[in-house]
Amino acid sequence: MLTTGDSLPEVTLTGADGAPIALADHRGKPLVVYFYPKADTPGCTNEALDFSALQGEFDALGIRVVGISKDKPAKLAKFAAKYDLSVLLASDAEPEGAACEAFGTWVEKKLYGRAYMGIARATFLFDAAGKAARVWPAVKVKGHAAEVLEAARTLG
Repeated sequence: MLTTGDSLPEVTLTGADGAPIALADHRGKPLVVYFYPKADTPGCTNEALDFSALQGEFDALGIRVVGISKDKPAKLAKFAAKYDLSVLLASDAEPEGAACEAFGTWVEKKLYGRAYMGIARATFLFDAAGKAARVWPAVKVKGHAAEVLEAARTLG
């Protein structure tokens, strides 16, 4: 997984609207990238709602927030519409998991003794130079978006 000081990976995702989202296009401004396992599940919904509720404050700081999962763009569009989400949602489904691999969030998980591959819930705060200023490798949803906002406020 990326750590503090690592560079923003140059990957291109697909937005909920089907348009390409190149993370490198956000260099020059701070950026929050958070990974979540699956749209429209309780934890992922709460996380997206929390980031959306604080979107105005991130905007005031000039910080874009991008949420990434392996869900297809159509599912992300339905998810965003259902909950009136304001964060930018991106799909890492095509090409197969390029962002998850680059960020190191595609990991082995275990559930009921069964091992499988899935997305680790993680968040990355990048400064304007495209360097990771802060990394949260094992996110607990409650209060997380506010914690990221507080860290973002310390960027110069």
